[in-house]
Amino acid sequence: MKILLIGSRGQVGQALLTTLPEIGTVTAWSRADCDLTQSAQILPQVLAQQPDVIVNAAAYTAVDKAEQEPELAHQINGVAPGLLAQAAQACGATLVHCSTDYVFDGKHNRPYQPDSPTNPLAVYGQSKLAGELAVRAECDRHVILRTAWVYGAKGPGNFVKTMLRLGAERETLKVVYDQVGCPTWSQDIARAISGLMPQLAPSTYGTYHFTNSGAISWYDFAIAIFEEAAALDWPMTVKTVVPITTDQYPTPAQRPAYSVLGSEKLAALLNQTAPHWRASLRHMLSELLSSEFNDDRR
Repeated sequence: MKILLIGSRGQVGQALLTTLPEIGTVTAWSRADCDLTQSAQILPQVLAQQPDVIVNAAAYTAVDKAEQEPELAHQINGVAPGLLAQAAQACGATLVHCSTDYVFDGKHNRPYQPDSPTNPLAVYGQSKLAGELAVRAECDRHVILRTAWVYGAKGPGNFVKTMLRLGAERETLKVVYDQVGCPTWSQDIARAISGLMPQLAPSTYGTYHFTNSGAISWYDFAIAIFEEAAALDWPMTVKTVVPITTDQYPTPAQRPAYSVLGSEKLAALLNQTAPHWRASLRHMLSELLSSEFNDDRR
């Protein structure tokens, strides 16, 4: 199986580099190899590869900055996935496309299912929804995998890394408690995508959700991060974490208050339930501590 991975330098992309080689031969592209802002280049570049599967883990993920850069966000998250879908359709490949919980408005109090109505609140979610619609319109052989609250040891900054940094610098932190979701380790997402690959067939195409099991607020997630970090003897200064409301921490982009995703459809297909978020957090922190220790020794 020839696999073309788009977005190999992101959190999910770097995790996929550890799992996809078990499935097939991987060609990994970062932005330097395929710039998703250059629409005219995407189709010929992908067609030249003639992959069997395209995995699109690339995205514009700066949720607040997207409010000031809507055209760029839409190009990367909305237009480019449609072009990748056209390329997949043209060369007979399957497209696996990563999306987000932010396509929902968060006004429910029960887990969103793959067929739940979408209603994104901000530019980022709107651009990701546009990408989903383009993928569905342009390629019959597609899987859209929505996930949420992604973090990882590798790749750009995320909530876990931010909390570790701030927790080492400050004695008191304020964290929002009235937004609830599912923290998800990038490595678990990569394992789910790799587990899905052998299942790709007309009967399994469509939209799925994958997150780690369990749901929690950002505040409670921060508390857990500090507890797990302390257990690993991570140097911490923080003594108090104060719960605040979303209104007390205004951001340019509105976020869903409740964006828990129901992953039962994918769990049934893979015949396994995702690990609990706390167990995955513990594994990620151990990995991060090990990598930083090794970096310090070099």
